[in-house]
Amino acid sequence: MPTLSPISRRRLQVFRHQRRAWWSLWLFSILLVLSLGAELVANDRPLMMQYQQQWYFPLWNDYKDTDFGGRLPTSADYHDPFTHQQINENGWMLWPVIPFSYDTIDMQLTHPAPSPPDARHWLGTDDQGRDVMARVIYGFRLSVVFALVLTAGSLILGVLAGGIQGYFGGKVDLIGQRITEIWSGLPVLFLLIILASLVEPNIWWLLGIMLLFSWLGLVDIVRAEFLRARNLEYVRAAKAMGLPSRMIMWRHVLPNAMVATLTFVPFLFTGAITTLTALDFLGFGLPPGSPSLGELVAQGKNNLQAPWLGITAFVTLATMLSLLVFIGEGIRDAFDPRHVEHVSTAEGVGNAH
Repeated sequence: MPTLSPISRRRLQVFRHQRRAWWSLWLFSILLVLSLGAELVANDRPLMMQYQQQWYFPLWNDYKDTDFGGRLPTSADYHDPFTHQQINENGWMLWPVIPFSYDTIDMQLTHPAPSPPDARHWLGTDDQGRDVMARVIYGFRLSVVFALVLTAGSLILGVLAGGIQGYFGGKVDLIGQRITEIWSGLPVLFLLIILASLVEPNIWWLLGIMLLFSWLGLVDIVRAEFLRARNLEYVRAAKAMGLPSRMIMWRHVLPNAMVATLTFVPFLFTGAITTLTALDFLGFGLPPGSPSLGELVAQGKNNLQAPWLGITAFVTLATMLSLLVFIGEGIRDAFDPRHVEHVSTAEGVGNAH
């Protein structure tokens, strides 16, 4: 089993000493795990059921209405009063904690939509009768997965472009800088508005468009680190030995450059979430009906008579972004040589006593 190096252990200890960052990481991890299993928490299908002495698993299999005494060969609606009564009279159902999915429209509301929170809908419903709690859970997962993929792609492109510019320098660096300056000057929002009028937006299309610009913020950081590291003695020695440039960049220069890069990644992750939310709020993001936090913000703006929509959107986004910022601050301190040196000194004093 691999063990951590002394410097990695000290960095981990620095991060754990940042209590706000440490507990934020735990809380965000718990929320992420719950959202990744959203279908087990919020779904309009039972997890399992028994009907006429036979076992059914609607969460993984699609059953017809005729399987439960209905007349139509369509997918069973387990919230339909007739189907619900048939199953309860001839068996039982085990429902998720929230018996609604993000796109389930409740036809049995006791108040006009958007309906206020009650025992049936813990955070109320939106103006289409969909459960807000279910949409928050699915929206949390969608935002995190989107930001994770966008951040990973941005990290690859940013490190590649910045590393090439910084390592080779000269004309390569000059041309690369001019290209990134021109590219970063393009109006991203206007481009998205134009493309949204030409094609139907989806998550992959949006990821591709955002990936064209999101990596630009990393280039300068990686470039500066490569410019510094390429003049170190062991890098010069590797060049003198005739090692290929790609090997020197990968084995000797990149590990040093990643220290500064990793401290920037959590804030890039946060920026991806806020960008997706803003685009969905403006109507240029994901397709209508997607479990988007930005759409929930727009619902709160359009339904001021239903304050639970705006409050839920604000609390969800504020909690998510605050946790990520706290984690980012902890990672930044963990890679700060001053904090690591302070921990090392404290350990030395403690061992001496």
